[in-house]
Amino acid sequence: MIVLAAATSLTMAAPELPPLPPIRRDPQVIYVDRSGAVLGVRGGRYAPPVDLAKLPAYVPAAFISIEDRRFYTHTGFDPVGIGRAIVAGVSEGRATQGASTITQQLARNLFLNADRTVERKAKELVWSIQLERTYSKKEILSLYLSRVYFGSGAYGLEAASRRYFNKPASRLSLREAATLAGVLKSPTNYNPVEQPKAAAERAALVLDAMVDTGAITPADRNKAMAAPLKVWNSSPTAPAQYFVDWLDAQRRQILPQPKQDTVVETTLDLPMETAAADATRAVLARYKAQSVSQAALVAVDGQGRVRAMIGGVDYTAGPYNRAVTARRQAGSAWKPFVYLTALEAGATPDMLVVDEPLTIGTWSPQNYAGGYLGQMTLEQAVAQSVNTVAARTADEVGRGNVAATARRLGIASPVNTDPAMALGTTLVSPLEMTQAYAAFSNGGARVAAYGIERIRTNGGQLIYQRKAQPQARVIANPALSDMNRMLRSVVASGTGGRAKIAGYDLAGKTGTTSDYKDAWFAGYSGGFTTVVWMGRDDAAPMQRITGGGAPAELWRGFMSVALKRVPAQAIPAGPAAPLIAPPPVEILAAPVEQGAAPQPEPAVETPEDPPIGN
Repeated sequence: MIVLAAATSLTMAAPELPPLPPIRRDPQVIYVDRSGAVLGVRGGRYAPPVDLAKLPAYVPAAFISIEDRRFYTHTGFDPVGIGRAIVAGVSEGRATQGASTITQQLARNLFLNADRTVERKAKELVWSIQLERTYSKKEILSLYLSRVYFGSGAYGLEAASRRYFNKPASRLSLREAATLAGVLKSPTNYNPVEQPKAAAERAALVLDAMVDTGAITPADRNKAMAAPLKVWNSSPTAPAQYFVDWLDAQRRQILPQPKQDTVVETTLDLPMETAAADATRAVLARYKAQSVSQAALVAVDGQGRVRAMIGGVDYTAGPYNRAVTARRQAGSAWKPFVYLTALEAGATPDMLVVDEPLTIGTWSPQNYAGGYLGQMTLEQAVAQSVNTVAARTADEVGRGNVAATARRLGIASPVNTDPAMALGTTLVSPLEMTQAYAAFSNGGARVAAYGIERIRTNGGQLIYQRKAQPQARVIANPALSDMNRMLRSVVASGTGGRAKIAGYDLAGKTGTTSDYKDAWFAGYSGGFTTVVWMGRDDAAPMQRITGGGAPAELWRGFMSVALKRVPAQAIPAGPAAPLIAPPPVEILAAPVEQGAAPQPEPAVETPEDPPIGN
């Protein structure tokens, strides 16, 4: 009775209570894929108030039934519940029970901390009354549902719905709504991923409460519990967070501090991203025993739009983006730059070359089997990844010219010019390799990989629009057609056989570095390029993981899905157009002292591939 009288006095004195502090919410930056699907959110923790009109009626009813069934009749507090909490607090010497209404929970979220003290509880009561006097019940509930924590990093109903069920809150089923409402009592103990049994039991209690309040019928309850429940063990958009992080740094240069919620429309294709993540997990699981622990994948279209990006196996374990930031030796995936330079200097695929012992200075490159095959065509040397032929070719055309070719196509990292550079000792990122190979796929035009199409406010006001960039033609014919012919042979009859996909025009190159520390497959179809890298973050050797093995399998697994989502086309030959002068090339030559040991040469392909090169 004392509690009831005190609460009544507070209600009557409400006009004299201090005004509500301002309700603050930092703007959010929402990243969406090319079709508008949400990829991720950066900036503020909380979304705007939930639009109750877009929710099935049973969704808010689930929260009201289990959290505050007298929500629509009280004035911000439940006197009986408060009485129980105070009595328990007196006996324990501190506040131990909650019994907070939805309004009180919101007041705590907005204005207070979670300390369980009588003083904090009193302030909570004051702000609850003021909230009720200032806002409608609908506004309070909308704000509440946008701020409560559901575990697994999900704040608010919309984020929780997407995290656990991969759908917007407007499409929640009755059982899914009950599951989320049940989480609030303890996001740890009732997390549907980590505690599925406890979460199911709690959801059943929510449904029982909904029956008691008349929100649903017993038949509805039974049908809901009988319905299957699919909970995503990890966020379905977790793999895309590498991509979102990459873009968020760029967005900050365009719009450092948004003053309102902002939408960034990106180039990513979420179904492709999901296919890439699934293929990565599946292939690495098959090769786990061979000490491979990380992978990266980048896919771009012929204009440089990034359609998929995998920066690592598990974003939640660490956000380090290997697709963009890691620099690893390219291995024989570098050789197309060598051979393109030769083709532009007058070589042809049918030109005869010789696989034989070779020494350049103090360095003598070796093939996988340790032997030599003698005379062959240049095309055969590419298909079988013969190291001696690549090294001799680079030496003949000039390693500085090879470096200039690589830079012209899109390699931005410093390029070394020691003799072993022909076999891929330069450190590059998967993103660089992808944009360089894209010129082979699109008719010879250089691309700059990008991910932001436009930025707008949540209300639709345009802030930024990417301008169409003229594409410099950096490869002309006949060199382009000849290069594509030779790289087709890599897939058709060479070291890249595991990348074959029936019905598509494909080309590419395998790559494996010293002691199997890095393995690559870089390949393309008409207007679509994907590069895969595998290795370990500690740069320790893998156990015979080579470009023609696991990376080619991952490439094929992803491209089998991706190529169904892009217009199927043959690899274009490209016009015999003059080249546009590339930007100045920065060549960093690695000085080699007389008699010094040469830089290690890359290892070669797998025994199951033709045992000649990589």
